[in-house]
Amino acid sequence: MTRHTLGRLHLAAAVAGLMLIAAFWTSTIIVELFADATAVATLKQAILWGMLALIPAMAAAGASGFRLGGSSKAPVITAKRRRMMPIAANGIVVLVPSAFFLAARAAAGDFDTAFYAVQAVELLAGAINISLMSLNMRDGLAMTSRRRRRAAETAAG
Repeated sequence: MTRHTLGRLHLAAAVAGLMLIAAFWTSTIIVELFADATAVATLKQAILWGMLALIPAMAAAGASGFRLGGSSKAPVITAKRRRMMPIAANGIVVLVPSAFFLAARAAAGDFDTAFYAVQAVELLAGAINISLMSLNMRDGLAMTSRRRRRAAETAAG
């Protein structure tokens, strides 16, 4: 796979992951504030199904990012790598287990203190991941923009 193709794969996977997490987060807020228990249960089930797209997207973004970064010690690459640890940890330790817990509780109609405590933790972890992934995307786009600009300047002259 060429570096260009790998870069496109990385961008597509990262955008898909970020958009899915943002959609899960936003829809959770909207449904919790404005909908009934049936809608909450439906959303929680839909989020579980959505993880069938999210998990491969995040894995592809992580793997392609590490491959693109190689052994670079550039500060921007180091920062992106450092952000990936809490992103992955939030996903594995908080977001995935929370999604299963919340879907099961919502399906059973158990909207108790435990449900809302886990929901709050999930929303916080999701917000952190959205922020960190947005920073990674900003840095990645800036790197490719600088690279394109340098290539254009070299070609021009």
